[in-house]
Amino acid sequence: MTSDKQFHCRKSEKGLSGKIRLPGDKSMSHRAVMFSSLAQGKSKITGLLEGEDVLATLGAFKAMGVKAVGPKNGRLTITGCGMHGLEAPEVDLDMGNSGTAMRLIAGILAAQKFPSKLVGDESLSGRPMRRITVPLTAMGAKCVTDEGGTPPIHIRAVTKLEPIDYKLPIASAQIKSCILMAGMYAQGETTVTEPAPTRDHTERMLGAYGYPCEVEKIDDAVSTIRIKGGGTLSACDVDIPADISSAAFFMVAASIVPGSKLVLQNVGVNPTRTGVIDVLRAMGADITLKNERVIGEAVNGEPVADIEVKYVGLKGAEIDPALVPLAIDEFPVICVAAACAQGETIITGAEELRHKESDRISAMVAGLQAVGVDVTEYRDGMTVRGGTISGGVVESFHDHRIAMSFAVAAGVSEETIVVNGVENVATSFPNFAELANKVGLNIDD
Repeated sequence: MTSDKQFHCRKSEKGLSGKIRLPGDKSMSHRAVMFSSLAQGKSKITGLLEGEDVLATLGAFKAMGVKAVGPKNGRLTITGCGMHGLEAPEVDLDMGNSGTAMRLIAGILAAQKFPSKLVGDESLSGRPMRRITVPLTAMGAKCVTDEGGTPPIHIRAVTKLEPIDYKLPIASAQIKSCILMAGMYAQGETTVTEPAPTRDHTERMLGAYGYPCEVEKIDDAVSTIRIKGGGTLSACDVDIPADISSAAFFMVAASIVPGSKLVLQNVGVNPTRTGVIDVLRAMGADITLKNERVIGEAVNGEPVADIEVKYVGLKGAEIDPALVPLAIDEFPVICVAAACAQGETIITGAEELRHKESDRISAMVAGLQAVGVDVTEYRDGMTVRGGTISGGVVESFHDHRIAMSFAVAAGVSEETIVVNGVENVATSFPNFAELANKVGLNIDD
């Protein structure tokens, strides 16, 4: 992939301020489209993220006969076709840049009586998929990847799936959700045991659509999720809160730019997603949750809050590896916070970052070094020594979170930071630069 699209980012002239509403949560948006498509009846979704990743999910279900009106201004109406109403697509299903879309939809397609093929862009085509095809094959699915275990995924028709009792080798909401999706079609009870907590939007949303899903906590870390095949999904209305992964860029920006006071409105604060808040607080950040509430049965009790962030200056910390799965998508911008903190920040237990849209460990190390930060790379993380950000040219590796992270870093840089290859910001946060400039960052795109 090549692109000449860049961010030219300069130091913030004053502290960040204001109240802003961020785009809808991407994880919930994907799932709302999927479950609405398989439900009986008409579902109305508000707050939908209209980024390219979610639109790829919607496009896949439209290609399989699902009817939808929208999205427009975050509103989407889907008339579901039922659990067994999908039609054979006449084209390859292009998931673009979205690993979530590919892995979750594979669980649904693995149970269908028609063949399909999942493809993606250059970045997605290099991501590991055996982590889902192995358990799906154990259930009786017929899924084939390329020799390296990467997309495309060829899925053949089957007449039935068998339940499995699967212990996740790594803490991954995408693998867990893929198996639960397939489990809805299996002949019996499927169980998934996760070694550490991961985001639980699938479990909550299954309940909202009337499909029973039992979660048993074994201890503080380990949980087993059970789902019986043969059920049905019933249409419902879903109100999706703002995405905490998008909020993370602004939490860090307000924490590093002196004089900042920023309020992020109606952000999802599901406890399986708030690791970024815990990490930043461990570094001394002043983050307060206000107006905490639960947005009803529509998303089965997803907690939301307004997040107030004030600048106080950060200190280095040794990040608890147990927080890594709860903040896995936010670590690029956490690395920026570490670069602006006093002292060392040590990040370990994060090897999964190497298997995202880019190798986020090596990408962040290279970028931080390019702007004058002292950083040491490990197999599963890094040590970042806080100091001055000098400016420079950074490669995003066409990874939206890398691109936005260095745009945030520029808020305190001595010179301009140029970020190359920022086209994929549109996958998760199409109006990032606009909102960032509104609250006091300086980004020309």
